[in-house]
Amino acid sequence: MDDTSAIGGFEAFRREVASMIIEELVLDDTAPEDIDPAAPLFIDGLGLDSIDALELSFAISKRYGVKLRSGDERNREIFSSLDELSRYIREHRTT
Repeated sequence: MDDTSAIGGFEAFRREVASMIIEELVLDDTAPEDIDPAAPLFIDGLGLDSIDALELSFAISKRYGVKLRSGDERNREIFSSLDELSRYIREHRTT
C-alpha cells in the first residue's frame, strides 16, 4: 500500500469516527467535516465533557471492540483530538 492509499484510508476512517461521535452524542447541527481533526474534542474545541467521553467510550467498545478504561492515564492523549482518537481506535480495533 502506498502513502496515498494509507492517507486516504485514514481520512475515510477518521470521517467514520467523526460520524460516530455525531451520532452517539446527537450533535444534530454538526457534520463530520465540521470537526477539525486537530482541534481539541473537549472544552475549547468541540466542547465535549466527561459524560460525553463516557458515552463515546461505550460506543467505541461496542462498535470497534476497543476498551477505554476510565482510569487510564493515556485517555487525555487519546481523546485530545479527532486525529488522535481515530489513530488509537484504528491501531487497537478488534472488529
